[in-house]
Amino acid sequence: MRRRLLRPAAALAGLLTLGAAASGCGIRPTSVPVDAGPAPSRVPCTVPGNAAAQFEGVTVQVYLVCGAQLVAAQRPVRIPEPKGTADRVRFAQALLDELGATPSGDEKDAGYATEVPAPLTVTAARPNDPAGALRLSRNPQDLSSLALSQVVCTYAENTPAAPGSAQVVLGGPGEDPARGYTCTSEMKSRPDNAPTLGEIPSPSRS
Repeated sequence: MRRRLLRPAAALAGLLTLGAAASGCGIRPTSVPVDAGPAPSRVPCTVPGNAAAQFEGVTVQVYLVCGAQLVAAQRPVRIPEPKGTADRVRFAQALLDELGATPSGDEKDAGYATEVPAPLTVTAARPNDPAGALRLSRNPQDLSSLALSQVVCTYAENTPAAPGSAQVVLGGPGEDPARGYTCTSEMKSRPDNAPTLGEIPSPSRS
């Protein structure tokens, strides 16, 4: 009988000892929730290679939003490669149309989305604009940070202001001067941060 009575007492003493040890280590119970940060994204951000339509044309890379980052998606465009000013503007408009289009079913399944509003149009540079400038139908600063990042990186990939550069020169429909924007790795990883206003390039000489 004594052994049966001692076992519960010993167990109780063990629990008290553990509680004292926890208190000694600075562990205290709390009812305040702990913020461990956002849950890791489980979206694949990868579209199957055979998902894109197959036809003759130009395959371009447009930047969509996936997992709070910019991710390149391949799109086929029915337009010849830009060789002159008119073709360049048509090509730039085709890119805008792709950015404003609703992602396909495969892209949605992969977690892709777009923030670029539609319709959004583009025109060629004005006489006093820098060479290679493009004018949007909305002021670039009026677009959301994500949408502007998508446009900047898509244009930098396909129609940069200068060959081999990652900069584009964008203006709006008003009289404000066009500004240079550079697609950086930071912009791709944190597109929710508004792109820093670039410098005003020197106007092209007539």
